[in-house]
Amino acid sequence: MENKYIMSRKDNIMLAKRNIVDSIWKSANLEGIAVTFPETEMIFDGLIAKDMIIKDVNAIINLKKAWEFITDYADYSIDYGYICMINKIVGSDNVTPYAGYMRTANVKMGGTEWVPEIPNESTVKEELEEIKKIENATEQAITLMLYLMRSQIFYDGNKRTAMLAANQVMIHNGAGIISIPLEEQKNFRNELVKFYETNDMSEIKKIIYDKCIDGIDFNVKENKDLLEFEKKLKEMKKSSEI
Repeated sequence: MENKYIMSRKDNIMLAKRNIVDSIWKSANLEGIAVTFPETEMIFDGLIAKDMIIKDVNAIINLKKAWEFITDYADYSIDYGYICMINKIVGSDNVTPYAGYMRTANVKMGGTEWVPEIPNESTVKEELEEIKKIENATEQAITLMLYLMRSQIFYDGNKRTAMLAANQVMIHNGAGIISIPLEEQKNFRNELVKFYETNDMSEIKKIIYDKCIDGIDFNVKENKDLLEFEKKLKEMKKSSEI
């Protein structure tokens, strides 16, 4: 697997911030929150969308805070503590129970009889370190995302946490942004259930790589007119100071 985009970290952060409302909108819908893009934008700007329940509004506000967190701390190399912090932000204000704390009881998964094992902290930390050894940033991010989704480390908010953690890796390495387009979400959910049951991530990994990664190929050329104008400004400033 190769990186689809090669960007500077600074440019990738700019891209993430530019697309933050779109990313939140797609993530919210993936979680079953039927919110429109304009409604997401309203909530992002601090307004209340009509007829939305408070828990869903808080979930979107938390996604905003979590995206701001991963862009503010994009220089940090992700680890277990960082992932727990993402889940804590995602689940704050009573959106999810015991946000930020590892699950210690069984949970059921929608759409399948498969039940994830109760996670073990030392094992999770070891497996995260193994994932971090994957050299290609995009493959590392996708693998991390799918591992966190299937492991169900937390009581709730695992998909949101997993996508945010994956995007922190993408931004940290300048590899673009992962988001699931609305038209791909049904197929993604179906493949996710298959992945849960088989632990074979090959097909869903291909879907994410082919259809769910956005970025910009910056090819900034020298602007001679701009450079010449800046030179004139400096000369004018210097002349005025004499």
